[in-house]
Amino acid sequence: MPLAYFDEYLATMDAIVADTGKSAAERLMGYWRNFHDTQAVGDCQGGCLVVKLAAEIADLSEVMRVATKVGTTAVLDRLERMIADGVADGSVSIDGTPRATAETLYDLWIGASVMAKIHRGPDHLDRATAVTRQVLHI
Repeated sequence: MPLAYFDEYLATMDAIVADTGKSAAERLMGYWRNFHDTQAVGDCQGGCLVVKLAAEIADLSEVMRVATKVGTTAVLDRLERMIADGVADGSVSIDGTPRATAETLYDLWIGASVMAKIHRGPDHLDRATAVTRQVLHI
């Protein structure tokens, strides 16, 4: 999985993070809505390379595992920032730390994406959306 993939993905995330015209909760849900839509599109055939390849490359190539780790850590950094911003602006409330919450939600969404691909439908992604709203108290 080339780092260029993450560069493009992170640029999209950076635009969401930087949109100060919206509350952090709105930015977070915009990110998750985009995640949902990219995973559910085309009968779940398209979507994120992390979902499709991460398990395979983690076992087969140390270089690719590290590249994926660096990329997913950068995604988590941005999610953590948006969650912390949401706590600060009062649009989000969490029970743990922003980092632990970001990691838990990202894990949830990666798993839901895999299940959406297996079942070829968005039901798991819809449930991930509902759980995300519960976790963030929005």
